Amino acid sequence: MPEKNNRVYIFDTTLRDGEQCPGASMTEDEKLMVARQLAKLKIDIIEAGFPVSSPVQFSAVQRISREIEGPVIAALARAVKGDIESAIDALKPAKKKRIHTFIATSEIHMQHKLNKKPSEVLKMAVEAVKMAVDSIENVEFSAEDATRSDINFLTEIVEAVIEAGARTINIPDTVGYTTPKEYARIFESLIKNVKYGENVIFSTHCHNDLGLAVANSLTALQSGARQVECTINGIGERAGNTAMEEVVMAIQTRKEIFPYELSIDPKQISKASRLITKVTGMVVQPNKAIVGANAFAHESGIHQHGMIKNRLTYEIMTPESIGLEGSRLVMGRHSGRAGFNQKIIELGFKLNEEEINRAYEQFLSVADKKKEVYEEDIIALIDEQFGKTGDEVYKLEYFQITSGSTVVPTATVKVSNLQKGITHEVEVEAVTGDGPVSALFRAIEKALNIQTTLEVFNITPITSGKDALGEARVGLKVKDSKVFYGKGTSTDITEACAKAFLNALNKFEKTKA
Repeated sequence: MPEKNNRVYIFDTTLRDGEQCPGASMTEDEKLMVARQLAKLKIDIIEAGFPVSSPVQFSAVQRISREIEGPVIAALARAVKGDIESAIDALKPAKKKRIHTFIATSEIHMQHKLNKKPSEVLKMAVEAVKMAVDSIENVEFSAEDATRSDINFLTEIVEAVIEAGARTINIPDTVGYTTPKEYARIFESLIKNVKYGENVIFSTHCHNDLGLAVANSLTALQSGARQVECTINGIGERAGNTAMEEVVMAIQTRKEIFPYELSIDPKQISKASRLITKVTGMVVQPNKAIVGANAFAHESGIHQHGMIKNRLTYEIMTPESIGLEGSRLVMGRHSGRAGFNQKIIELGFKLNEEEINRAYEQFLSVADKKKEVYEEDIIALIDEQFGKTGDEVYKLEYFQITSGSTVVPTATVKVSNLQKGITHEVEVEAVTGDGPVSALFRAIEKALNIQTTLEVFNITPITSGKDALGEARVGLKVKDSKVFYGKGTSTDITEACAKAFLNALNKFEKTKA
C-alpha cells in the first residue's frame, strides 16, 4: 500500500512533455544538464523522455538512467508492445525506474485518432500494464483526455489497470478543457468508486489552454490526488503545462489551505528556471508568477513605502525562498519619495532634506523619459547635482582587440587609476578570451587585479544607420558584493562594452569610499 496521507509527489515532465513545445527541443547533453538540476531540486519523479520516438530520445533516457541518482526515472510508452520494450531497455541502468504507459479514453480520441472501440482500448490498456509490470514493478497508467471521457468507462478502465498492476493512476486534462469543480468531481468519483483505489496514487496532469492548469492541479490535490505532473516554467505544448514552481510555492505559502508535505528544495527553483530559459531559449514573461523578473520587483510608491516598513505588506513569500538574493525596488515614474530615499541610502549617499527634494525632482524628470531608472542613473544624477560622489576611479586610456574566424581573440588595455591621493598607475595587459568582448573584460580584470562575475550583459542600438550609437549595459558582482550596473555608449560596440564595464567598477569603488 503506497504512502498517501499528506505526502505529495512531484512528477516533472519538463524533459518529455515540456520538450514537446515548439522550439524547446534539447540536445542529449542539455537534457542531462537539466536532469542534474532537477535532482538538486529533489524532484520525486523525472520523466526523462519518450524512448521509442527517436534514437536521441532513447539515448537521453538511457544516460539519465545511468547518471542521475535520487529521483525515480520514468519513460513514456504508448500502450503498444514496441513502446514498452523500448522503455524497458532505456531504463535498465536506473536504480529507481517507472514505466508510464497511456492510451486515450475519450470518445473523440477513440473514434477519430485510435479508430478503436472502448472494449479494444480497455484490452490494450490492461495488456500494456501487464507487460510493463513483468519487467518493472513501478508502472503508471494515464487515461489520455480523461476529462472529456465518459466517467463510467473511465472508472472501468482505471479499475482494470489497477488489477493488472498499475501503481499510479494519472487523470490528465490533456487539452486544458476542464474547470476546478469538474476536475474535483472526477477525482472524488474515481477514488470513491474504483475497487482497490486505496492501493494506488492518483495523479493530476493539466494543460493551461484556459489558464487553469495550476488551479485544477491544486483542486485535484484537495480532492485526493497525491501526485502532480508539471514542468519548470510551465513549458509544454500549446499554452503549456502546470508550472511546477507555482504549485510548490502555493503549497509552501498556504499551508492552512494545502497541508501537504513535499520533498522539494524550493531554493533551487530560480536556478532551474534560469537553466530552462537558457537551454530552450524560451524567455519567461516578466510578470510570470514566482520566477518572472517582476515577481519580487516593486515600482509603485505605495508598494515601495510598505516594503520599506515591512516586506510582508506586499510580499507573501520571500525571494530568498526560491534562491534569489532579495527583492528589487524598481525606480521609475511610479516610485515615491520613500523608495527614492531608500535607494540613495543603499547607494551610500548622505543628503539633507533640501538636497533630497532637489534630487527627487530631477529623478522624476528622468523617470518620465525612461521605463526604468538604473542605479548608475541615480549616481550620475546626484554626482551632477551635488558633486558628492567624487571623481571616477578607473579610466580607460586605450584598448586594442585582435579577433577573427581563424585567430584567438586577444585584448590589450591601458587603464588609469585616478584615485585621489594616489599616484596615477597605468597597467597594460593582453589576454585571450572566448570572444573579443570576453577578452576585453578579462584584460581589464587583469589590469586592475580584480575578479568579477558578469550577471547582466545587454547591447542595444540607440540610433539607426551604419554609424549608429550602441549602448552596452553590464551588471557585475565583485567577490560577494551586490550587483553594480554600468553603461557605456559608443559607435564602436567594443568600446561601449569597455566603458560599461569600468562604469560598473567605478560604482563599486564609490560605495567603498
